[in-house]
Amino acid sequence: MRLSPTPALDPSLAGSLVLLHLAVVAGGFALLSSASVSASGLESVRCRLQGTPRPPVFSQDGDFVIGGVFSMHYYMHTVEHSYTSLPEPLQCTGRSLRFSRAMIFAVEEINNSSDLLPGITLGYQVHDSCASVPMAVKVAFQLANGLDPMFDTGEQCSGSTTVTAIVGESGSTPTISMLRITGPFGIPQVSHSSTCACLSDKKQYPTFFRTIPSDQFQAAALAHLIRHFGWTWIGAVRSDTDYGNNGMAAFLQAAQEEGICVEYSEAFSLTNPLSRVQRVADVIRSSTARVVVAFVSAWDMRILLREMERLPSPPRQWIGSESWVTDPNLLSFGLCAGAIGYGIQRSVIPGLRDFLLDLSPQKVSNSPLLTDEDIQQLQTPYTDTSQLRVTNMVYKAVYAIAHAIHSIVCEERENSTVYCDKNLNVKPTQRLRRVNFSRNGYQVSFDANGDPVATYELVNWQRRKSGKIEFVTVGRYDASLPPDQRLDIDREITWVKNSTQVPVSVCSESCPPGTRKAVQKGKPVCCYDCIQCAEGEINSSDCLICPEEYWPNAERDLCILKPVEFLSFHEVLGIILTACSVGGASLAIATATVFYHHRTSAIVRANNSELSFLLLFSLTLCFLCSLTFIGRPSEWSCMLRHTAFGITFVLCISCVLGKTIVVLMAFRATLPGSNVMKWFGPPQQRLTVVSFTFVQALICTLWLVLSPPFPIKNLTTYKEKIILECDVGSAIGFWAVLGYIGLLSLLCFVLAFLARKLPDNFNEAKFITFSMLIFCAVWITFIPAYVSSPGKLTVAVEIFAIITSSFGLFFLLFVPKCFTILFRPEKNTKKHLRDKTSNDIRY
Repeated sequence: MRLSPTPALDPSLAGSLVLLHLAVVAGGFALLSSASVSASGLESVRCRLQGTPRPPVFSQDGDFVIGGVFSMHYYMHTVEHSYTSLPEPLQCTGRSLRFSRAMIFAVEEINNSSDLLPGITLGYQVHDSCASVPMAVKVAFQLANGLDPMFDTGEQCSGSTTVTAIVGESGSTPTISMLRITGPFGIPQVSHSSTCACLSDKKQYPTFFRTIPSDQFQAAALAHLIRHFGWTWIGAVRSDTDYGNNGMAAFLQAAQEEGICVEYSEAFSLTNPLSRVQRVADVIRSSTARVVVAFVSAWDMRILLREMERLPSPPRQWIGSESWVTDPNLLSFGLCAGAIGYGIQRSVIPGLRDFLLDLSPQKVSNSPLLTDEDIQQLQTPYTDTSQLRVTNMVYKAVYAIAHAIHSIVCEERENSTVYCDKNLNVKPTQRLRRVNFSRNGYQVSFDANGDPVATYELVNWQRRKSGKIEFVTVGRYDASLPPDQRLDIDREITWVKNSTQVPVSVCSESCPPGTRKAVQKGKPVCCYDCIQCAEGEINSSDCLICPEEYWPNAERDLCILKPVEFLSFHEVLGIILTACSVGGASLAIATATVFYHHRTSAIVRANNSELSFLLLFSLTLCFLCSLTFIGRPSEWSCMLRHTAFGITFVLCISCVLGKTIVVLMAFRATLPGSNVMKWFGPPQQRLTVVSFTFVQALICTLWLVLSPPFPIKNLTTYKEKIILECDVGSAIGFWAVLGYIGLLSLLCFVLAFLARKLPDNFNEAKFITFSMLIFCAVWITFIPAYVSSPGKLTVAVEIFAIITSSFGLFFLLFVPKCFTILFRPEKNTKKHLRDKTSNDIRY
């Protein structure tokens, strides 16, 4: 950072003073300016380095220099600042070399190849951030300023930066701190390991890119995984850092969208007091959730697992984030056996292992970091390249920067030769957005937020027979696919306690069929009681009422169509009624045949044969009209059944009424001076029948025109089934038809009752009286039975009334006559009829 010496402070430099203060805290590293007078008497600006620079761990000159910032040491010696003297240099402990060496390998591989940057040499400056914010800030200043103790310029310390781009940092929080410094200078930073979703904000971090997926994708993938296995009750722990807090926030939101409830969410950090870690461990031990999601860094996870091992704990199914679930240093913790989580895709980098081991004495002596180590004896994690995951992210970051530089300084000329100009000023930020290439079979590109396509391996910690725990890839997750295809599990998973059964982690068991969930007061929605559903409801997420034409199945978990019911020709009741109807019609036809065969006999001639035949015809129609009430209702059958019934019965009653009137008039005709029969001869009898029937036909016509009967689905009588029946349409029309039949029946009954003791051939008036009595009794009892009968029994009652009243008329009016005709022929004579009439008169 170079600051202007002008006495009056430029407002644009206010932010620079803030960075200067941060630089002092980080070790006093900044560039300040002082004025001096040259021999020519002109005032020049001298920029002087403030503080003690920390040389890079590895460096090499080149035409374009790439900075590298890695957590080679993972502990920093903490000191208290007195602010009365310059701060002591920062001191680090611990060691991790592979990322830095992988960057150097990629740079040398590019330099040794003529394909990407021919004629161009890439250099590098690799620094150690010590996994700390102060050191990362110091390194950021050094990469921006350079290491020269004095810098002469006429531009008020505003010289160009020393590096073209930066690879790193390893952690999200140090990366954010670095971006605050390097971002204003337009230095692009490509991270291999910073996964915080907050870094996708291009308004705050326009120069940030990464080759590792954002935690926003990982959070959604973890929620998808948990929902896939049916876990709705989980615990959550996180690192109290930008990585853990932002990652867990994204996960909790995704989990809520998936219907997952979190029993607890605890945060801790490596720097917290031990009591804080103990409290988190106690919460995990005492919880009811069997599944624990840990969005924790590897170092924080080590501290937590140590505390969990200290006291016995119920078995927990651990779900890990990529930062620790593929860390081989944690495989020694047996309580995590069976853990699953998403890891960065494994890869192969040809030649890397040989490069890692190829450290000559001269290379070792030139680096203080390597002088006290025998690299040849190291097995893990430095030389173990079987689990290359994040290392490949470093490799791809270097190649992404190289491709961006290529797109700026190189052009293709004739004969497909590539020319690169090393003297061009390179600002690769915009070109990095358009990078798209493949290396070692792995695609590299960035979206609008600087993020790559999110793909993960599903890693399972499986214990072998030897007792050793190993990483096993059991599936994959690809965020670019449709939601239902993103997770692909292709191998068997070993769960906690070496079980092959998926563990269950729910707050409340699933409600049995026919019940619904009732959330327990003060608890998450996943904790509920089961309450019985009302009739007609199924249990889903709640008791759902089935649509009116549907009804729950036996398990009460699905709405199915209600069975449709109507009086069918194929059921027992329908068959019986059909047989009675056809049988009655057959008897009426047979009787008409007998009457016709004996039409000249005394009984047939004496009982008004014309009305008898017409009555038999109407009875036949009465029996047959009941068939229209059987079968699936339709518009035509609904209109036909009631009108045919009304007209045929009126025709039948009109014939009986005519017979009754004939009896009465015949008696009056025997009185001296009576000439009444001339007014009620056959033409008048026909006119009477036609007139009465015409009135009923007129009523039926008006009914059909104004509001005819129509088929309906009766959904109210039975809740569990649909009754198909005919609605009468106009209730007035329906009851007018029945009322007219009842009126004629009552009139016929009264007249027959008055004529019951009159001399009559075979006492027909008495039989008419009894038949009308039965007829009226049937239809009077029909009304309450019809109204109260449910479903298809309503139709059966109506048919029963039709058949019963028809049989009543038939048996009383025709069976005695047929019996005499067929079995007592000696009584079928005029002499016998005259003698019987004379006896009746004397009586």
